Order: sequence, then structure tokens, then C-alpha cells
Amino acid sequence: MSALRAAKHALRREMKRRVAALSPEEKRRQSRVLAQKLLAHPRYVSSERVAVFLSMDDEVCTRDIIVDLLGRGKSCFIPRYDGGSSHMDMLRLHSLEDMDALPLTSWNIPQPPHDDHSREEALSSGGLDLMLMPGLGFDRAGRRLGRGKGFYDTYLQRCSRHPRGKPYTLALAFREQLCEEIPVDANDVLIDEVLSEEVQ
Repeated sequence: MSALRAAKHALRREMKRRVAALSPEEKRRQSRVLAQKLLAHPRYVSSERVAVFLSMDDEVCTRDIIVDLLGRGKSCFIPRYDGGSSHMDMLRLHSLEDMDALPLTSWNIPQPPHDDHSREEALSSGGLDLMLMPGLGFDRAGRRLGRGKGFYDTYLQRCSRHPRGKPYTLALAFREQLCEEIPVDANDVLIDEVLSEEVQ
């Protein structure tokens, strides 16, 4: 187990180094390409209830995707992380104004505050059709290198117990985040599809 942890730790460092070497312009360019690919993707077009992460500096920018989701009248859900555990909820986002008013966490990620009980949680209602997955690295087999907290793996296990079942999972990856093979264990949930610039 510790060998796997060490391998993941080393790969996380390498992935962070690769993405840090990208210019802001290149990150914006790849983000635009991926947003266009996603918006034309049949899974996206047919999905009504979509979970999307609010991107950090080292992730594919998701703002254009959120603008499109809200503009098409789809139900958009965003994560609220519980820093003290691996628990995460996906809460309804109502508008861009709503998103821009969210407070920042210690990770500098906007998220609904924990005392905000007014928002619909995806699994307490109709579940999810599609979930966009963040990560530090990905391989072609759908293995994902997260940040080590287990938020998404734990949430997907909860999804699998929902009557609607697990949503289709789609990762958004910079080219530089693609790896030959990501080391995984039994708790790591595979992703259905990895979207990157060079995948046609």
C-alpha cells in the first residue's frame, strides 16, 4: 500500500510541475478547445442534470461550460467539500451571479457555505446524468490521479446507490495531464471518458 502511495505522491508532484509550466494563454486556449468539444458531445447535449467543478488555476477552466449549462436551462450542480473528511455534496447553482457571490474556501475555491441549507443536493432529488471530473492526471483507460482526499471516489460510490445510478463521468484534461498509466487501488473509481485536445 505504501508503495502505491509513494508512486501517487511522486506522480502528483510531476503533474503539478507539468501544468505549472503551461502559460496562462495556453491553459486558456486548451480550455476553450475542450469546452467546445464538450458542448458538442452527445452525452452533454442529452444530459439535463450536470455536475461541474469550479476550476482552480491548475485545472481546465469550466466557466464557459457553466455559462452554457445555465443558458440552456440545464440543472447545474457544483461541489461543496467538507475539509475535515472525504465528504462532498453537489449543490444546485442558480446563475452566474450566484456563482460570483460564493465565498472562497481556504483552497481559494468558491463554494456554497455549510450553513446554506436552501440548495438542492443532487442525490437528495433526481440524481445526476453527467459528472465532469477534475484531477491532476489521467490515462486512456480512465484511471484518474486526484489530489488524494477521495472526495470524488466517495461521491461516486454514493451515486451508485441512488435510484438513477452512477452518472456518466467525463474528465477534462490538459494534454500535459495525460499519462501512460496511473497507479490505482480498489477505491479508485474509473472514469468513463477522458476528454483532451488530441482525442478526436
